[in-house]
Amino acid sequence: MNAPPKTFHVKSFGCQMNVYDGDRMAELMAADGLAPADADVADLVILNTCHIRERATEKVYSDIGRIRKVAGKQGRVPMIAVAGCVAQAEGQEIVARARVDVVVGPQAYHNLPELVAKAAGGTAALDTDMPALSKFARLPARRRVPPSAFLTVQEGCDKFCTYCVVPYTRGSEISRPFAAIVDEARALVDAGAREITLLGQNVNAWAQGDLGLHDLIRALDRVPGLARIRYTTSHPNDMTQGLIDAHGDVASLMPFLHLPIQSGSDRILKAMNRSHGRDSYLRVLDRVRAVRPDIALSGDFIVGFPGETEADFADTLSLVDAIGYAQAFSFKYSQRPGTPAATMTDQLPAHVMDERLQRLQAALNRDQQAFNRATLGRTCTILVERRGKLPGQMLGKSPWLQSVHVIGDHAIGDLIAVDLIRADPNSMAGSVPIPVAACAPPGPLDVAGHSNEARASIGPFAD
Repeated sequence: MNAPPKTFHVKSFGCQMNVYDGDRMAELMAADGLAPADADVADLVILNTCHIRERATEKVYSDIGRIRKVAGKQGRVPMIAVAGCVAQAEGQEIVARARVDVVVGPQAYHNLPELVAKAAGGTAALDTDMPALSKFARLPARRRVPPSAFLTVQEGCDKFCTYCVVPYTRGSEISRPFAAIVDEARALVDAGAREITLLGQNVNAWAQGDLGLHDLIRALDRVPGLARIRYTTSHPNDMTQGLIDAHGDVASLMPFLHLPIQSGSDRILKAMNRSHGRDSYLRVLDRVRAVRPDIALSGDFIVGFPGETEADFADTLSLVDAIGYAQAFSFKYSQRPGTPAATMTDQLPAHVMDERLQRLQAALNRDQQAFNRATLGRTCTILVERRGKLPGQMLGKSPWLQSVHVIGDHAIGDLIAVDLIRADPNSMAGSVPIPVAACAPPGPLDVAGHSNEARASIGPFAD
């Protein structure tokens, strides 16, 4: 039997939803009377894991070993809990191999206090059940949050992309109830949030009866004190006209859209089971730009999917050239056990994936810098989120999700108008205009570095 823990630490890996889940786990433990502490001294360490990338499981074992080594030198034996998607996928093996105290999946972490109590009694506790959203009703009220907060509205995925483990670790698509989301949004604002990012594996698949994500966004736009709304991650097939129209007429919905495509090759998209093509994706972006010309676009790309040829990769590069992403995430293909792609023939060697990733990232970095330069001279509002490293420096986000640093006497949570005066590779410098002006009206951003031919390749939208 172990003494019940008095302190805890949560370490989260992976996506924004894991960040949200990690925050909720911390609130659960605090509500149960535990105090937060650094990982190297906490009585309970919760590893909130991600299973998307290769070697995720081995990283878990490595972290467990490091925690035990540090604690051993201090003469301590901390309780270790493994949560998240690795726990869901490999729960029994983790218990057997690592002899941890608690293993809990992403749909069952509302049971953490009971599992920790069981482990304190000397019995390893495992819970990887996947009930339909019962966890949200069991989570404590939000009491204090940062100016920009996450809010999960949808979980799971029914798309079954051949490379992805999410349907197996997060379950099928489930939407949280409309009223519960609006109530939590109000609670977040009361706790200090000025901006809320709606989260889901396929967030734009959120639905309740005849209501879609655009209806939810319009309801949240009426929450007093909520100044900004964002959402991620979206699927191209779920970009309804109602959601696209919301980008044009909901003032609090920020001009930023993260819409993964993964490849510019129709052949590879079909092999990935993405259920959309290159042209349909480009037409969606055309429709969004028609209602919000200054929209900043973001995407995800996988290079080196099984069977990807140099011609397929060239299609990806040409798509990037055509769009001009403000931001993007790119990864080498990673074999995930249990997915169809893991057993496909024509797995590419690592050196081919490495070389292609370098070329893709060079193009994406070029376009991010071009987008940042295109916003120079604009006046916009930033949400101040934290202090910078320099005296008097504050850091915030522009409407286009750029990091902006400014010098001035501003409080965290302030919304301030700034002139964008310098474009750095990964951030912008701003200055407070005198007098303070309103945001410049939205207009198309002239992203340098793209030929007219590349822009024209997007083509007009056709019904």
